[in-house]
Amino acid sequence: MPVITFEFQDLKDLGIELEKETLIDILPMLGSDIEDFDEDSIKVEFFPNRPDQLSVEGVSRSLKGFISQEIGLPNYKVEKSGEKVFIDSELRKIRPYIGFALIENVNFSGNKLKEIMDFQENLHWVIGRDRKKVAIGIHNADVVNGPFKYIATDPKENSFIPLDCEKRLNPSEILESHDKGSKYSHLLSLYDKYPLILDKNNKVLSMPPIINGELTKLTEDTKNILVDVTGTDEIAVNQTLNIICSSFGEVGGKIKSLELVYPDKTLITPNLSPKKRNLSVSKVNELTGLSLNGNKIANLLLKARMDAKLLNDEELEVTIPSYRVDILHEVDLVENVAIQYCIKKIDSELPEVATIAYENNWFKTDKKIQELMIGLGFQEVMSLMLTSEENHYIKMKQIEDEHVEVAKPITIDRTMIRKSLINSLMEFLEDNKHEDLPQKIFEIGDVLYIDKTKETNINTIKKVAGAISHSTANFTEIKSTVAALLANLGYDMTIQSSDNPTFIKGRVANVNGDSANGKINGFFGEVSPEVISNFDLEYPVIAFELTFS
Repeated sequence: MPVITFEFQDLKDLGIELEKETLIDILPMLGSDIEDFDEDSIKVEFFPNRPDQLSVEGVSRSLKGFISQEIGLPNYKVEKSGEKVFIDSELRKIRPYIGFALIENVNFSGNKLKEIMDFQENLHWVIGRDRKKVAIGIHNADVVNGPFKYIATDPKENSFIPLDCEKRLNPSEILESHDKGSKYSHLLSLYDKYPLILDKNNKVLSMPPIINGELTKLTEDTKNILVDVTGTDEIAVNQTLNIICSSFGEVGGKIKSLELVYPDKTLITPNLSPKKRNLSVSKVNELTGLSLNGNKIANLLLKARMDAKLLNDEELEVTIPSYRVDILHEVDLVENVAIQYCIKKIDSELPEVATIAYENNWFKTDKKIQELMIGLGFQEVMSLMLTSEENHYIKMKQIEDEHVEVAKPITIDRTMIRKSLINSLMEFLEDNKHEDLPQKIFEIGDVLYIDKTKETNINTIKKVAGAISHSTANFTEIKSTVAALLANLGYDMTIQSSDNPTFIKGRVANVNGDSANGKINGFFGEVSPEVISNFDLEYPVIAFELTFS
């Protein structure tokens, strides 16, 4: 989870006079975990559902409400800058969305520059999925001139000096030789043109989502900044921009909007207009177990830095600031009421529920498979259903397809729900490569597919997978393992050739089976040396995966 470090003096500079011990008691009540602290600073871990609290300004804003120093909706005025940004139509299939803001009167003295860089990187993975969904650029506004252009450039054109570099490179060279370019090149690998942001004199501000230009590098003397947010999700782009602008607005930054001229529309960003949602008094009391009236709930929401007014005895209208991107449902408002009431003051109760349980038929099948796999010398492992696109697709040499993403991932390596078990087994082998060989592991677990024919759009499928690693592991061994498993389960097995890129070409096969209980399909083979290397393994790996239907 994201961790931010700030000094106690930072809060004092923002107007909060709390003793260190009091602050340490309060912060966990706001949904954080204190990692460490000393006489001068504190390291705090916040849940990703509150990206607005990933800066000391955001923490200060929440604290002021909790201790009733400042309550109600913060008001950040947005003025027009008169500047425009022209968006190239060719970006529609590359990185189609952009948000822009001009912020004047900023202060980067002391630790402020480092803090804003940390804030930027935390937002990159909490909302941006490590820049895939959203990427942020913050620039010195005094060295460039509008209007600005967001274009799709040929990889060999528009060379510039990238951040922390001494020579000019074109976009293709940046992806090949620059550290950031190599790290994030996969985000642009499918395209023959790359995004660039230019000023009116064709000076390059940045190459989203890879790197900014050295020209607009921030220093402690920077007073005015341009913030660009680009991405593949328009809502996420605007949410990220609003969070950044609100953070600067909290310390007196003067926020100005820009006009975004798309080929088919014109927008103005940032838009810090609050949203409204109704809240039921009875819903609050039902979920919290409290007995609060409408006025008390309204006062607690004011402490949560929202505005609230009674519509009648049963319902309130709540005004929610634009930076509160976590408020998606009425229950989120109830949570804020509980936090401001103080969670530790709410007594816990056991639910009055009586049930009679019975064993699910699938678990009966699981037991049989477990007995067979253990009899074949395997050891069962249980892994998380959450994984990352890098481990699931890139390291496994698979093409990324439609999958279920985690809206607010806790860590950068848990951003999606798996569609296969093999990569989980490879991760396990990587974590246990110091153990003795041979290693024979298996897992029985669920995977999720997107199925638009279903009302929920989600299809849960049961799979079993196994992996073996030792110096002489080969195709014949894994074929014999799969044949023994299916024979004992009563399936007639047939195999066909396969071109699964995770495995060595010519040493992988698809498998199908029929029995009175249903059908089975899957694959087995020798894992590719490149995949083995991607997981930092040194010995051959053979693996199989079967799906029951």
